[in-house]
Amino acid sequence: MNHLNFNPLGKVVTVCICLLAMSDSSMAQQAPNSLTQKEKSEGWKLLFDGKTMHGWRGAYMDSLPTKGWEVRDGMMIVNESGGGEAAFGGDIVTIEEYSSFELKVDFKLTEGANSGIKYFVTEQQPKTPGSAIGLEYQLLDDAKHPDAKLGINGNRTLASLYDLMPARDKKANPIGQWNHARILVKGKHVEHWLNGVKVLEYERGGKEFLAHKAESKFKERAGFGEAAKGHILLQDHGNQVFFRNIKIRIIR
Repeated sequence: MNHLNFNPLGKVVTVCICLLAMSDSSMAQQAPNSLTQKEKSEGWKLLFDGKTMHGWRGAYMDSLPTKGWEVRDGMMIVNESGGGEAAFGGDIVTIEEYSSFELKVDFKLTEGANSGIKYFVTEQQPKTPGSAIGLEYQLLDDAKHPDAKLGINGNRTLASLYDLMPARDKKANPIGQWNHARILVKGKHVEHWLNGVKVLEYERGGKEFLAHKAESKFKERAGFGEAAKGHILLQDHGNQVFFRNIKIRIIR
C-alpha cells in the first residue's frame, strides 16, 4: 500500500501565494477616475471625479448647461442632439485656466461622432456663433464623418490640430472602444498623443504654425492660439461622446 505524503504547511503557503498574486493583479487594474500614489506625487489632479461635473461650467456661462450633458456610470457624456455645433447644451470649460500642462483624457466615440478637446480657450468677446475658439485636439469618426475629408491633408481627422496640422502615424482603437488622448504643453511647445504614440508637435506662434494658420479658417483671427493661458474645453458638436479619466498636471 502506497502512503501519500501530506504537507499542510505547503498547502497554506501555496494558498497565500495565490491570494497575493490575485491581490497584485487587482491592484494593477486602477479604478477609473482615480489617481495612484505615483500620480499624486507627480502633481496630477482629477478634472472629473466620476460622479459630478464639479470644476466645469458652460462656455460663456456662469454655471453648467441645463441640458445636453450628463454623468452616468463613471463617465461624463455629451448626448446626441442632431450634430449641431454647440447648438444644444453647448461646450463646457474648466473653471481654471492653464498655461504649461499635461492633460490626459480617455474618450469613446459613437458611430459618425464629432467632438473635440480644446485648450487655450479664452472666451473672446463678442461671442461668435458655434463653438468657443481655441486650439483643438480633434475627436472624430474618420470613416463616417464627412469632416475627415475636408480641410487640407487630413488636418480635420482624429487627434489632429483641427484645421491646421494633421496627425501622423496614429493607431486608433475602433469606434465604441476607449482611446487615450494626451496633450503636452511646455510654453510654446505642444504635442498631441494618441494611445501612447506622438502624432504631432508644433510651436504656438512659430513659423510652421503661422503658415498653417494662414490656410485655415482662423487666418483672420489675430493671435489665434497664442494666449498666455486659457481654459480646457470639451465640445458639444451634437453627437454622443463619452469621457473619463480626465487628469491634468501643471508644468512649472
